[in-house]
Amino acid sequence: MADPRSFYIATPIFYVNDVPHIGHAYTEVAADVLARWHRQSGVDTWSLTGTDEHGQKILRTAVANGVTPQEWADKLVDSAWKPLLDTIDIANDDFIRTTEPRHETVVQKFLQKLYDDGFITEGEYEGYYCVGCEEYKQADDLVDGTGEFEGQLVCAIHGRPIEVLKEKNYFFALSTFQQRLLDLYESQPDFIQPPSLRNEIISFVRRGLDDLSISRQSFDWGVRIPWDDSHVTYVWFDALLNYISAIGWGSDDANFARRWPAVQLVGKDIARFHAVIWPAMLMAADLQPPARVFGHGWLLVGGEKMSKSKLTGIAPHQITDVFGSDAFRYYFMSAINFGQDGSFSWEDLSARYQAELANGFGNLASRVIAMLGKYCDGVVPAAGEATDAEIGIQKTVADAVVSAQRAIDTFAIHDAIAAVWTIVDELNGYITLQEPWKVAKVESQAARLHTILYTAAEGLRALAVLLSPVTPQAAQKLWVALGAEGALGELLAQSIPNAGEWGQLPAGTQTQPLEALFPRIETE
Repeated sequence: MADPRSFYIATPIFYVNDVPHIGHAYTEVAADVLARWHRQSGVDTWSLTGTDEHGQKILRTAVANGVTPQEWADKLVDSAWKPLLDTIDIANDDFIRTTEPRHETVVQKFLQKLYDDGFITEGEYEGYYCVGCEEYKQADDLVDGTGEFEGQLVCAIHGRPIEVLKEKNYFFALSTFQQRLLDLYESQPDFIQPPSLRNEIISFVRRGLDDLSISRQSFDWGVRIPWDDSHVTYVWFDALLNYISAIGWGSDDANFARRWPAVQLVGKDIARFHAVIWPAMLMAADLQPPARVFGHGWLLVGGEKMSKSKLTGIAPHQITDVFGSDAFRYYFMSAINFGQDGSFSWEDLSARYQAELANGFGNLASRVIAMLGKYCDGVVPAAGEATDAEIGIQKTVADAVVSAQRAIDTFAIHDAIAAVWTIVDELNGYITLQEPWKVAKVESQAARLHTILYTAAEGLRALAVLLSPVTPQAAQKLWVALGAEGALGELLAQSIPNAGEWGQLPAGTQTQPLEALFPRIETE
């Protein structure tokens, strides 16, 4: 079992049949914010993402483009999926590809163990199959098609016709783990989050589980079954193992023990794989289940789930090219209640950018640094006697740290940002009421002016620390402008748990000019 002071978070690995859209980026940013927060809190943190490169969908896409599946995967990873991480400023610790030898070796070793222990048997299966989901579907997972697919059964998620497949497969004894899974859900009420998803998964498992087909003979793009190379491994069974192959299961016992179990952050549409099949696989191998499975909601455009096939996919760079990566991260983490579906619109993004980032946080930072330059030659002054106004700011900062940490503990990223944003709002109100530009005109009020400016500067110091996981570039620029010691987050005193301890910005610190953190943007 991992050290309780460690935090391992993994995104799902994404199919390389197409380029990423903002739905993929949404998941990446959420995982990155949580990882950065824990890392900056002094927790031993590991963040994993990557790509899923096997399966029928990849094979068909590659053939349609006149290349081999490996050539297609290499091209998409290098030209789209890895560049995405730079576009949205992701600080992942590892990137796993399912075509890497380190992963394929683990898949075969894991399969062999389950086969030797009697959890895998041979059989025949016939059923409805969705290539888009790479999953056999039950009747209630299908709907009647419309438009060009009228008269056909289609996948409720992808809206495209399913196929009827019949083939000899190997099966994983998933049905034997029904009660153990229900016991897991009962003993760990927060294992599946949010609660609405937990209730859905429990209801699904209580209806009964069928054994899982884990091999395919109809195509050959996948990891070979070790005892029967006429079969390749079912893509989901292969893909789920990335979470342990990346940290050394079977090859680096020390690192595996240090990291596992992981927090699995996934979209709600693939939560069943992670909350049902994955823990059962681990139980069969005598391994601990994940620490938690959190299924976030969908990003909706025009009321529909983000989809390339429906032409509702928006490339992340279309947003970052205009607003920057910090604004991208802030918007999607604050505008949507994490765990629920959320709608995206350019109008809402633009309005929040101007009101909250440019006019709220950005203008606050610029005003305070400018006043320190104008009235104190850029030097942070010593504070005099605190009044109720200053004590109120100190309490706001301290309370924000507690509230934000409590929210992060439940993955309520939006609530954490809202808690931190109380500092922005209170500081803006404080400066408006204290009117330092007027106090500066009265020579006898120098001590009062210094108290006001120190309070504002120290408040910015706390904001830089607390917002660093969300808006890392802006936070670093502010940190440098404040002349604060060391690189942001490197010193224990700069960690998030200590952010609310008042008085960490030393008097006498030399500040630096600050360019606009969020320049005004004229949008159509």
